[in-house]
Amino acid sequence: MEAVLAKYENQINLFSEFLEDLPDVDEPVWILGACYDLKEKSELLSDVRSRLWFTYRKKFSPIGGTGPSSDAGWGCMLRCGQMILAQALVCRHLGRDWRWDPEKRQPKEYHRILHCFLDKKDSCYSIHQMAQMGVGEGKSVGEWYGPNTVAQVLKKLALFDDWNTMAVYVSMDNTVVIEDISKCLFLISHFKSHLFIYGKEPVNGEKTSSSPLPLDWRPLLLVIPLRMGINSINPVYIQAFKECFKMPQSCGVLGGKPNLAYYFIGFIDDELIYLDPHTTQQAVDTESGSAVDDQSYHCQRTPHRMKITSLDPSVALGFFCKSEEDFDSWCDLVQQELLKKRNLRMFELVEKHPSHWPPFVPPTKPEVQTTGAEFIESPDKLFESEEEFEILNV
Repeated sequence: MEAVLAKYENQINLFSEFLEDLPDVDEPVWILGACYDLKEKSELLSDVRSRLWFTYRKKFSPIGGTGPSSDAGWGCMLRCGQMILAQALVCRHLGRDWRWDPEKRQPKEYHRILHCFLDKKDSCYSIHQMAQMGVGEGKSVGEWYGPNTVAQVLKKLALFDDWNTMAVYVSMDNTVVIEDISKCLFLISHFKSHLFIYGKEPVNGEKTSSSPLPLDWRPLLLVIPLRMGINSINPVYIQAFKECFKMPQSCGVLGGKPNLAYYFIGFIDDELIYLDPHTTQQAVDTESGSAVDDQSYHCQRTPHRMKITSLDPSVALGFFCKSEEDFDSWCDLVQQELLKKRNLRMFELVEKHPSHWPPFVPPTKPEVQTTGAEFIESPDKLFESEEEFEILNV
């Protein structure tokens, strides 16, 4: 017991050092839609360490039976993808205000969420499932991913998740299309004035608002891949980028530096706060249905920070909308804070599917067949490409 207490005292000291090292500014700290004054140390630290933290793991069962048994050196973006999805699931089942306490018993939904990400082939969002689904996106098992590719992988894996029944929508060409989201969610509803009725056209002058249609809302993880510059982030986007972390629907951002993926959860002044997956830990072996030894799934060390201007321009924004009201509110915030106030927009929000685009096809369960042939031949080939992140809009 004394050893355990000493461990937590050390972790508290690490967080205290983090706070003391924060910039001496009057601005608050923003973490996934929550605002903290620097005087609120305990609340800020509790929020940061409550985020699920997925890192490199070793000694798990070989991917595909004959593939790698560790994702060290290549799985960082996959781990960041796990973190952004896990945050959506925590909001879905536990709420944004839920906090992890290592000395208290956690709800069963929490452990069920963790089971979704265990490093075993039958876990829905395991490194095994993500790596093998990536083969369909043109990525060999063991190859490095960019933010857009991992978003596509999450979208496909969500189709196999019957428990969470959550839709993952990935925008195209820096454009969020409300009509496509409605089809993705099987949504037929009357939205606010900035939206419209789906699934029914006016007939003989009939007012669509007089005929409300049934609602079938599914929780939504909205992922928006962007490129905010060529070689570095364009300064005109920085304020809008920071505004995204202030939105209550914020699920964080996938991004980082060349071949180094991070999960960004907030900012203070001109610095981003992020969780770093580049720590190799032993895989956790837990029986199905049992509680997970969760100590290694929470970052109990100093959170990392980096200048926004050091960020690679290719990122993926994440937002979670649990209800129709959440989505309406997000649309309003985007209009007010990102579109009306900015001369150069990070992305567009439109009602109808652009006529010059190919027809939108809601995602369906893909057939996945992976053999040893898809494994990358040598770790030396991991970083041969000059494209550190995918260039979007191609």
